[in-house]
Amino acid sequence: MLRAVSLGLVIAGGFSLSACGAFHHGLGGRSAAQRERRADIAASQVTTIGVNAYLWRAALDTLSFAPMAQVDSNGGVIVTDWYTNPNSPNERVKVTATILDRDLRADALRVAASRQVLTNGIWVDAPVAAATVQRLEDIILTRARDLRRTAIAR
Repeated sequence: MLRAVSLGLVIAGGFSLSACGAFHHGLGGRSAAQRERRADIAASQVTTIGVNAYLWRAALDTLSFAPMAQVDSNGGVIVTDWYTNPNSPNERVKVTATILDRDLRADALRVAASRQVLTNGIWVDAPVAAATVQRLEDIILTRARDLRRTAIAR
């Protein structure tokens, strides 16, 4: 399922980038001053939530494969419930994404994951590969940047 989400993000990112390319080649229909103002608004992203809206939306989109246990936009915390991939019924994961700032920066996002394996009918904690957490962070950050580029292009 995570692969499907990743693929969807890659496809969406491709569309966003192609739209940005047309925009930057004069096909956007806006003056340079209008584009600059739009960029300023999109960069600051003043919202009614307590964290960066692009990171928030990207984290929700990325983690939508799992049921949500806690979603707090003011505190910037998303916690999934345990998710079992149908292809791996003896393994489950739980993910927490924390958005720490209103700015779209890599250090404004923290992802943590827990993993359990079914052993003799009991769920037992198991290690999570660091690459898994890093990959989730990369997907969320890429999606957030794509959302920002799309907002600027409008």
